[in-house]
Amino acid sequence: MEQTTKRSRFHYTTEQIIEKPFNWSQMVRLLSYMKPYAWTLLPKTIIAMLIVTAVRIAVPIFIGVLAIDYAIIPGDVNLLYLFAVSVLGLYLFSWIANVFRIRWMNEIGQHMIFDIRTALFNHIQRLSHRFFDQRSGGSILVRVINDVNSMQDLFTNGVVNLLMDIVMLVGIIIILFTLSPELAMLILIVLPIMFFISTKLRRKIRRSWQTVRVRQSKMNSHLNESIQGIRVTQAYAQEKENMDFFDGVNTDNYESWKHATRMNAIFRPFVEMSSAIGAVVLIWYGASLIESNTISIGVFVSFAFYLGMFWEPISRLGQVYNQLLVGMASSERIFEFLDEKPSVPEKKDAISLSEVKGEIVFRDVEFAYDESRKALQDINLTFQAGQTIALVGHTGSGKSTIVNLMSRFYDPTKGQVLLDGTDLRDLRLDELRSNVSYVLQDTFIFAGTIMDNIRFGRPDATDQEVKDAAKAIGAHEFIVKLEDGYDTEVEEKGNVLSVGERQLLSFARALLANPRILILDEATASIDTETELKIQEGLKRLLANRTAVMIAHRLSTIRDANKIIVLEQGKVLEEGTHDELMESRRAYYNLVKSQYAAMMDKN
Repeated sequence: MEQTTKRSRFHYTTEQIIEKPFNWSQMVRLLSYMKPYAWTLLPKTIIAMLIVTAVRIAVPIFIGVLAIDYAIIPGDVNLLYLFAVSVLGLYLFSWIANVFRIRWMNEIGQHMIFDIRTALFNHIQRLSHRFFDQRSGGSILVRVINDVNSMQDLFTNGVVNLLMDIVMLVGIIIILFTLSPELAMLILIVLPIMFFISTKLRRKIRRSWQTVRVRQSKMNSHLNESIQGIRVTQAYAQEKENMDFFDGVNTDNYESWKHATRMNAIFRPFVEMSSAIGAVVLIWYGASLIESNTISIGVFVSFAFYLGMFWEPISRLGQVYNQLLVGMASSERIFEFLDEKPSVPEKKDAISLSEVKGEIVFRDVEFAYDESRKALQDINLTFQAGQTIALVGHTGSGKSTIVNLMSRFYDPTKGQVLLDGTDLRDLRLDELRSNVSYVLQDTFIFAGTIMDNIRFGRPDATDQEVKDAAKAIGAHEFIVKLEDGYDTEVEEKGNVLSVGERQLLSFARALLANPRILILDEATASIDTETELKIQEGLKRLLANRTAVMIAHRLSTIRDANKIIVLEQGKVLEEGTHDELMESRRAYYNLVKSQYAAMMDKN
């Protein structure tokens, strides 16, 4: 565990136990996903459930009161056979109804799980970047997969079983009081004690399952992080340290499960003890009632059957209640995400621009990722439509923040960002982002074919259009040399491709999308000089008639930009063309000079 503590200094998770009381309003919200099936599958399921319950409640009357009092004691064999055949018929009818009940309820449950997972995934797709800044990919994955899966038993069995057991309990209690009120009263006196105990356990059980979910989320987060960073782990020979931390996380998960199941197990012994007390009372007091002819032997036998049946749903209710607690723990985590509002909301009356020219204006813009420091201060910039703008500066100067605001991944803390004279907050997000394409230094390749990856930004593009874009950017040459050409399957992140090849695919993807605004964020930093020279012509075509914003540390790539903006600690130090800035001999001049000196030293 010592290693775990050391590793945890670098491990960040936002997973916390959500402190909300168990309430039926949230359960009603959860069951609202059953609404689409309320008039199709649900009525049939309830009818089948009522048939099964009615048969189970009726059988002890046939076996006890009718068979014993009216057939066995009088010696009427024919009537006994009739009752036996009737019981067999009831069981057969119940079995058929139960088969359909299970089938229909499973169908409803799977539909609900599908709908919840779809709603959760779709909602996450619309959330802002700030949401993902604060959560690991693994913790999000746990919500979509594990937490939704944990409600499967609740929907496929728990809800209907809960209703069936409640109906059975009510029916049994009514029959018990009908057969012998005083015996029923004496036996059921233990119920208030059970209710008191279950109430005391409820909060502890619910919290234990919340802890399980948090531990699972942390374990999955670390697992995801370990898989994504396996090359770095092996490169630094940190496998042992990583395994030690996982062992700690896995142990925490195991202990939380053990504690939760131990809390669940406490309930059943109380039910069994109550059942034993009820049996003792029945034998002791029931015998005296038979002796005084207050009840018949048949009534006593039926009473014994019902008493055994009574504790069975009580025990199942405890299990269903545990399912409710597990489901509630998961539903709280799911609804926490579903209730998350985008930090970049779209107005209800958001507008679309009839034609996007590409002029971008920053007017008195300030921005802070958190309250501790400002990422941008007093930014006033104008990017003319069709211009190529270069942003330069040291790490943390605000370059990436500016392009993030241009795509409205974040909103400025103060001021405005305008596109063709319209505040970005007044525009439809999909319209805005469909006119902006990114080419990043670490481009993301999706699992699928190369054709699909280039087509990602424009799904309706034809195969020929995809190939034309690849040819224009210089990617066609290496693609056709692959075994399956454009149909070559690549895994997530495209590890079978070189860094330069992945970057060429991202250029082709951007060209095919045909945006009005293009953002190149260190786009050629991972490409060797020879490859960069190959794509210069393609890059010129990519930038033609578009507003392009380039972030580059390799200053030789931005000499031809219409405007170069130098940033430092979130402020604009100077702006102008390459020649103008070199003549001024200020910050840009010093950057070029130091970079040139570094190149000479390297050579």
